Amino acid sequence: MIEGLRFDDSGLVAGIVQHAATGQVLMLGWLNADAVDKMEETGLVHFWSRSRGELWKKGETSGNTLEVVDASVDCDGDALLLQANPAGPTCHTGTTSCFDGPDATAVGPEGFAQLENLWAVIASRSEERPPGSYTTSLLQGGVDAAGRKVAEEATEVLMAAKDHAAGSGSTDRIVEESADLIYHLLVLLAERGVAPREVAAELGRRAQ
Repeated sequence: MIEGLRFDDSGLVAGIVQHAATGQVLMLGWLNADAVDKMEETGLVHFWSRSRGELWKKGETSGNTLEVVDASVDCDGDALLLQANPAGPTCHTGTTSCFDGPDATAVGPEGFAQLENLWAVIASRSEERPPGSYTTSLLQGGVDAAGRKVAEEATEVLMAAKDHAAGSGSTDRIVEESADLIYHLLVLLAERGVAPREVAAELGRRAQ
């Protein structure tokens, strides 16, 4: 049993399911002790149905299960945050999230939560400078080392896009080169002591 849980008078706690990759809130359900035990046993989200009075596995009939990646209890112990990987739309209406509107399937979350994880690693490397780390070597090389890689990767993205436009390349290469560019840009920001939130704030100002 997950430590710190405090079930209410009905023997329930709220379960908030969040997409492990994108951070999008997918749904809210209720768990009793049996649901928590079953979730820990199977690795899949289970809830207690208050209307039917029975235990149920999310996706039991649709196949759209939720694989638990992490579970954390809130400060009061009366809510459980479940990080999960969905096997299809979470909502019974066919949308990614139960909090999406009817047209939400057209444009979904873009996985920017992964950038938070990447930045956390880069920021840690910047502070600790562990030997043998590629990020550490770039940071120690100063603005020229990181900046040179940004320029190189930007060119690679352009070439990948041009190859694809000419019919001789795939979008996979665009994705790979773009990932390299974003990583090296974040390293450059870390080297100069600029937080990504400052860049995000500037984008927000431009959008107004």
